[in-house]
Amino acid sequence: MEIIENLSAYSNRVSRWSGDERLAGYPFIENTNAPFTPVRRALPMLNLALISTAGAYIDGTEPFDINSRDGESGFHEIPVEVEAADLRYAAKGYDPTAVKQDRNAQIPVDRLLEYQANAVIGKLNDVWWSTSSYIPNGQVVAEELAPKLSERLARYEVNAALIVPASRLCHQTAGLIARRIEMDGIPTIVVSVEKLMSERVRPPRTAYYEGSLGSVVGPADWPEFQRRVLDETLRNMETFDQPGIRKLAVDLESKVEAARGER
Repeated sequence: MEIIENLSAYSNRVSRWSGDERLAGYPFIENTNAPFTPVRRALPMLNLALISTAGAYIDGTEPFDINSRDGESGFHEIPVEVEAADLRYAAKGYDPTAVKQDRNAQIPVDRLLEYQANAVIGKLNDVWWSTSSYIPNGQVVAEELAPKLSERLARYEVNAALIVPASRLCHQTAGLIARRIEMDGIPTIVVSVEKLMSERVRPPRTAYYEGSLGSVVGPADWPEFQRRVLDETLRNMETFDQPGIRKLAVDLESKVEAARGER
């Protein structure tokens, strides 16, 4: 199975794209099939990897190049001990206000460490991975970024990966990364707020709800909402028996909560 089906046709289309930063006329990838690796461990036994496409990097290190026409194929490997205050964001395609206010809106390190402490998951991997928020050429993701990321996950012996996109284009990047990692035998799940984008690129497992770009895990400083997104997403990962996309109930539950004045 290919990460990008009909790669030559896509490569031709993206080479003729104008490069418009608003993605006008952009030839989004459309796949038909998806790889699939079953989850072989229960959540309390998982070493879980976290991959974010929000463009995060540690203050003082090299930021991602978000002005390249094709996008950058590198990534940052960030220890979980790094504090939110030490992170900076090369953001393009999404508003970074929420993640700057509360990184868990996009990079749920604190929420997942809570899950680890309460044995919801076995552990959050010792490092998490950050990619550029703007990689217009999906071939760069498929042939350079995704294989390198997959190799790093294998070296850390992770058992599953949670992938969180930040922008509309990031949903394509996240889906391609998920496809490669799954092809290499590690189950994944992508959190999505852009159902059409996820349906186009066809990551193996997608959990979506009607949320907002830039705060895909939930609004800043609303930990209950973020936990709800993560809880439903991770528990859904266990129950997929074939590739697909499932809608989360978090938006409905949160509207009821807000109507009751509980936030």
